[in-house]
Amino acid sequence: MKSKADIRMRGFLKRTPVKKLLELIKEHSHLLSSEEIPTSEASGRTLAQEIISNVNVPNFARSAMDGYALDAESTFGASTYNPLMFRIVGQLTPGDTYDAEVQSGEALSIMTGGPLPKGTNAVLIAENAELFDNKIQILDSVTPGKNVGQIGEDIKKNQSLLKSGRVLRPQDIGLLTSIGLKSVKVLRKPEVELLITGDELLKPIEQARGVKIIDSNSAMLSPLIKRDGGLLNAVHQLPDERDLLRKHLIESNADLLCVTGGTSVGIEDHGPTLLDELGELLVHGIPMRPAAPTGFGLIPGKSNCDVKKVFLLPGNPVSCLSAYDYFVGRSLRLMSGRSEDWPYRKKIVKLATKISSQIGRIEYVRLRIKKNRAFFIAAGGASILSSTTEADAFLLTEQESEGFAEGDEVLVWLYDE
Repeated sequence: MKSKADIRMRGFLKRTPVKKLLELIKEHSHLLSSEEIPTSEASGRTLAQEIISNVNVPNFARSAMDGYALDAESTFGASTYNPLMFRIVGQLTPGDTYDAEVQSGEALSIMTGGPLPKGTNAVLIAENAELFDNKIQILDSVTPGKNVGQIGEDIKKNQSLLKSGRVLRPQDIGLLTSIGLKSVKVLRKPEVELLITGDELLKPIEQARGVKIIDSNSAMLSPLIKRDGGLLNAVHQLPDERDLLRKHLIESNADLLCVTGGTSVGIEDHGPTLLDELGELLVHGIPMRPAAPTGFGLIPGKSNCDVKKVFLLPGNPVSCLSAYDYFVGRSLRLMSGRSEDWPYRKKIVKLATKISSQIGRIEYVRLRIKKNRAFFIAAGGASILSSTTEADAFLLTEQESEGFAEGDEVLVWLYDE
């Protein structure tokens, strides 16, 4: 068993640059294996196969307009000076068929989507025909194929439709359904467990009392994990007991674990030393405010080929939010085949106030946006969750920067979709 100096109550000896942590996350967040699921449930999932159609869509010629199906050549020569009369032999609606062959000089009333009957190759729109009892008068000719949706007009047989790696959108699901695909191979969702630690914590369903506080982190992280393509398997609220945390880290079958609280350098902060003991503590402590006690490492999974990613997230809710958003969400998106970029809209705004930052540290700054101007709310305040609910957006300062001056144009990320 490995043994290293206990860092608790000694402060962070060395902080890993945020850029290095991002590199490590990308290096270890490999694409997951595939699974086959019903097509109707695949929206938002990443394709693990190329989709090639084995059918034509449509697989029959059909009317693209309401009108009259007829033989185009039999209309040649029609004009206002030489009107032609066609006998109406019936009516056809989508889903029905007309079994007889339409002869020259005959027309079949047809609705949009109806299959063209034998003997016809064009549709005269209703507005261009004058109706007289069971006949129509044609004043202009139509060309073959006019107002007709041809076989394979939408999708051709053997056509490549979607490439592997595509994140499926609702319209993609419609397309796959239109070719009769009942199931599809997608990358499986990363399985996640939350280990919420702290003797002072109550469950979200409990009422705050005395010196106890309600765990808000699990309630906040759950929808974020879903947003980023993860599958939250379990939430465990744990006291600050080293052996209990160790047991959960070892026994978990998740792809990724988030430990919140107990990740800094206090006497009850067992996360970093346990991660170092059980596997590899790659990062502990980053130059970012809030979120400085963030950690990342790897521990063995069920077999020699499996490795569980473990993120140590600060217990203070704003620190927890910024650390999850910057690092954990990125890992989940990479594993599930999505873009690693934030799923937030970006916007350029002008600063209404100066924002100061210490060189060597990244600041997670919350902002209120009014008339395209950004007003400072907070940069610190790791436990003040209301600073995020009051904010419309956030920005991150550069590690090499002292901040921004009033009037500077800056790039911000908007919380609201």
